[in-house]
Amino acid sequence: MLLLRPEKFNDYELLDCGDFEKMERFGKYITIRPEPQAVWSRRLSVKDWEKQAHVRFVPKSSSAGTWKKLREMPDQWRIQYAFNKSDVLGFRLGLTSFKHVGIFPEQASNWEFIYDRIKEIRKTVEQPRVLNLFAYTGGASLAARAAGADITHLDSIKQVVTWARENMELSHLDGIRWLVEDAMTFVKREVKRGRKYHGIILDPPAYGHGPNGESWKLEDMINEMMKAVSEILEPEHSFLVLNTYSLGFSSLIIKNLLEEHFPERTKKTEYGEIFLPAKSGVLLPLGVVGRIS
Repeated sequence: MLLLRPEKFNDYELLDCGDFEKMERFGKYITIRPEPQAVWSRRLSVKDWEKQAHVRFVPKSSSAGTWKKLREMPDQWRIQYAFNKSDVLGFRLGLTSFKHVGIFPEQASNWEFIYDRIKEIRKTVEQPRVLNLFAYTGGASLAARAAGADITHLDSIKQVVTWARENMELSHLDGIRWLVEDAMTFVKREVKRGRKYHGIILDPPAYGHGPNGESWKLEDMINEMMKAVSEILEPEHSFLVLNTYSLGFSSLIIKNLLEEHFPERTKKTEYGEIFLPAKSGVLLPLGVVGRIS
């Protein structure tokens, strides 16, 4: 069973978490944000948090809020993630009204997996085709493109896709195919077309909507999605990453889904949790993951 965490993200650090909040360093700026998984007490004092932090998110509702600046900092800034000296990803971060800053740093462990798998597949396939669904601001898409893949990036929110394109330019990359579309609709259409991919990446939300109001609820639709995905993944020289962040969603659910829809790949299936270790010593779980390699 996997326990995954980023190993070399120099521009990011989880400093402490607890009392339903987390304190993080992104580059040279420190944020305080809500974190529903942090049900324990913080290790550092509230005074220590506010002394270090530049900004704190103040919720106004279940899905929105405002940022209160504790020290001077810009509303937008940049960080990097390096696979090596030549392949360095750039990210533009920003203070959004829905508490996110434009990156999920725990996903760096999946970026490494994607990068390495594509490099391996390219020994047999000149330019592997990779599909990134629910792709957000594009960390996994950038990893795939940096490794040499022909990557299709799909998200239902136009502004998020625009943000991902900006990250591509900051990473000195090009050639990513951008789609603003409902993931389920697109995958079913690819099944009818008979199109296949050497890599498929999914990081679906607990719930959401497509650009035309299509509904998504993880527990109701993930089985149907995985059935469709199984029909467009190349049987050989291919990989899959399924990541979910949903309270109470077990990694055994991921295991069962992958073994049902990819029975011939059971020996190459792994599953487990993604987490971030805090500098204060506590461990923060941030989702469950399954991989086929």
